[in-house]
Amino acid sequence: MNNEFLFTNNPCPIWIYDRETLKFLNVNEAAISKYGYSKVQFLQMQITDLYHVEHLPALLENLSNYQYNLNFHHQCRHCCQNGKYIDVETVTHAIEYEHKNSHLVYIQDITERKAIEGNLLASEAMFRAVSERIPAPLMISRLSDGLILNANQEFFKAFRCESVDIINCPVTDIYHDINESQNLLTELEKQGSLHNYEIMLKRADGSTFWAIASLQHLIFNGESAILSVLSDITEHKNTETHLKEQNEFLQSIFERIPLMIALINPAGQLEWVNQEWEKIIGWKLEDFPSCDLLTSIYPNAEDRQYVMNFVQSADQTWDDFKNKVRDGRIVDTSWTNIRLPNNQIMGIGQDITYRKQTERALKTQLEREQLMRTVVQRIHQSLNLQDILNATVQEVRHLLQVERVIVYQFAPDMSGKVVAESVESGWTVSLGVQIEDTCFQTGREVDYHQGRKRAIADIYQAGLTNCHIHLLEQFEVKANLVVPILLELGGENIGSRLWGLLVAHQCSRPREWEENQLDLLDQLSVTIAIAIQKSSIFQQAQTELVERQKAEKQLRSALAEKEILLKEVHHRVKNNLQIVSSLLQLQSQTLKDPEVIRVFQDSQNRIDSISLIHKNLYTSPNIGELDVVDYIQTLATSILISYQIGLERIDLKTNIAAVSLNVDQAIACGLIINELISNCLKHAFPNEEKGSITITLQNINDHIEMSIQDNGVGIPNDLDWNNSSSLGLSLVYDLVTEQLEGSMTLERHHGTKFTIKFPQFIL
Repeated sequence: MNNEFLFTNNPCPIWIYDRETLKFLNVNEAAISKYGYSKVQFLQMQITDLYHVEHLPALLENLSNYQYNLNFHHQCRHCCQNGKYIDVETVTHAIEYEHKNSHLVYIQDITERKAIEGNLLASEAMFRAVSERIPAPLMISRLSDGLILNANQEFFKAFRCESVDIINCPVTDIYHDINESQNLLTELEKQGSLHNYEIMLKRADGSTFWAIASLQHLIFNGESAILSVLSDITEHKNTETHLKEQNEFLQSIFERIPLMIALINPAGQLEWVNQEWEKIIGWKLEDFPSCDLLTSIYPNAEDRQYVMNFVQSADQTWDDFKNKVRDGRIVDTSWTNIRLPNNQIMGIGQDITYRKQTERALKTQLEREQLMRTVVQRIHQSLNLQDILNATVQEVRHLLQVERVIVYQFAPDMSGKVVAESVESGWTVSLGVQIEDTCFQTGREVDYHQGRKRAIADIYQAGLTNCHIHLLEQFEVKANLVVPILLELGGENIGSRLWGLLVAHQCSRPREWEENQLDLLDQLSVTIAIAIQKSSIFQQAQTELVERQKAEKQLRSALAEKEILLKEVHHRVKNNLQIVSSLLQLQSQTLKDPEVIRVFQDSQNRIDSISLIHKNLYTSPNIGELDVVDYIQTLATSILISYQIGLERIDLKTNIAAVSLNVDQAIACGLIINELISNCLKHAFPNEEKGSITITLQNINDHIEMSIQDNGVGIPNDLDWNNSSSLGLSLVYDLVTEQLEGSMTLERHHGTKFTIKFPQFIL
């Protein structure tokens, strides 16, 4: 009874059919309701009437296979009375019903489930089709337990695995850090979805890579799941890491490089500076909001605008600037600007204070050297001391940029006056002012005599005496440089004498002097001392020169008078000798004896030879200088004329060098030539034979050699000319040995040749 009730009222359709005939034996109400057939209709049908034709083979095979089994399961499609098919799942049990071998079939309508499964299968197929076409790793994981439900080929490729290695595995297996998985879920829960979340993942082989993950919720196979889309950014991350390392490296370089680096955005605002910038300028980046940096560094508005224009131009040229740093100092810097691709401007600068100081020192040194050259050149060009002093004070004033430079000269009583001055217009002129400084007269000059130099920055703070301050106030002096001008003492005196002072005055204000400025004046004081001494020596030389010129004038006057007197003497001697010669000629005209006439003629020739010398001397432009060449030539010719012998018979040859002979030597040589030529004319050419006579005169070392040679018959071999009774030869011998202090030799080859050698006397 209970079984009947359960069969009839079971909510699921139940059949009982004959196992042999397959005819329905009974159906419950649920079956009648589900299929639409009445019970009568069911009992007239076979179960095969309900099966879809495509399922009948499977049904018959199951009945054959499970004929004696107690039960079996089967899914198929049944046709309802209205012609619609439903999907069912049957559970068949072997029973005995009404004494027949029967089957009890428990039927469950699974049409809806099949539809859902179909939809799911279609959805999964679509998902697979779409996911396979997405060029990025894609994964679906169950939300409840985190198991991976599905993934595409790009996912398998990215993780270097197969489907069996990853599907139904915990999603935590793919994370390098398991905690990162929980963080990801937490963020997903907060935001509902995640985009571009960077995370490090782990492959099946244990290697890691960086990826960007985008996550969102979805329903997959009817369950809550998470769709994860990944993008491998390992290369990008490596590049980013490399760039970061490179940036850090460059930044470390920028921080350590001994150059100032500053980054300025397109709006002209300072965004970053390196340590060198902060070190030199003194400001830090965090100080900028509390102050106007540009105004602090460049207080002058025009300078500030120039800097702004220079930065914006970014033309990569260098320019020099003066920066006021935080502690108030002025620092010289040099800057250039480069416009970067992102339109930022990078300023590169360096501290050039030392270079500028060096340049200024070099410029000062060059100016000093130029000044020294100018002063020295002026000393060489002019020996006028006043011109030198005026030029010096003028150059020094311009170089030191002071209002006044003076040269002060001491008198013997240590009073003094300004002897040279260069003063700027508008300030008191001190040139020529007599100064009575009691400080010097009471012995204070000793310091300067010992070479002391003074650089006074403020006369009221230098410990000066009241009298000295009062003196300086007269000339509006606020600060000064003072160096002594010391002259070296000559002769037996050792040391120096204080001549004066070289002073530079700053009248407009007190002034801190530089050491090189005091050194410059010190060097110039030495140069001025040299100029003073040189000028003094020049003045002494000029005085001596005037006196010498006066003495020379007197001497020349006396010499002129003596020369006139000597010329007169020579003229009178020549005239007297001419008178004697004329008297001898007149006397010889009265004589009849040829021998006596010859004697008179010889005497006349001797007198004429002497007279010719005196004539040559008084007619010479320079008294005392004898023209030996003209004298001998004239003398020899006159001898030939006196013997009435023409040049066509006797060939007279002369080779006379311009030797120097004094009057005594000239007279002796003239007499010797007269005697020897006369002998030639008398004895060498008998019967009016033709011939030649050669006269030579020349310098040989420190001697004079004179020779008279003829090509006549010669002197007899038995004639001893050294002891000859001939007046002429005796006279020649005496003149050579005594007057000329020389020697004479005789050669008798091819005529006669007398050679006379005598020392050369200084006139």
